[in-house]
Amino acid sequence: MRWRVSDALWQRVGPLLADPQRRFRYPGRCRYPARACLEGILYVLFTDTPWLQLPYRELGLPSGETCRRRLEEWSRRGVLVAAIAQLQQQLAGADRLDWTRVIVDASLVEAKKGAKRSRARSAARTAAVST
Repeated sequence: MRWRVSDALWQRVGPLLADPQRRFRYPGRCRYPARACLEGILYVLFTDTPWLQLPYRELGLPSGETCRRRLEEWSRRGVLVAAIAQLQQQLAGADRLDWTRVIVDASLVEAKKGAKRSRARSAARTAAVST
């Protein structure tokens, strides 16, 4: 189960993903542990399962909606980026990252509105077939 978070990994990432303090008055329901939510997020990423189809009862994880909300919260607070940066530094220091192959997609590179179009013809656009 590749989505399970090891104890060594959790010792490094756990303090960054810690939950905020509960309110004293009207604290609400107890939150699911951050480690369980991280395992649910990793399960969705590894298996390409939709959030709402996460088999949380069988795996002992929070529901997919809870994991998705926690991912959004971590992104909003900026702790997810800090955790990824910390792991990248550690892997780069141990020479475990190969930076020779980098994938750039539209979410990383801006497409400027109003930029000049390329003169190259698209191979995808073929002539219409007449009947």
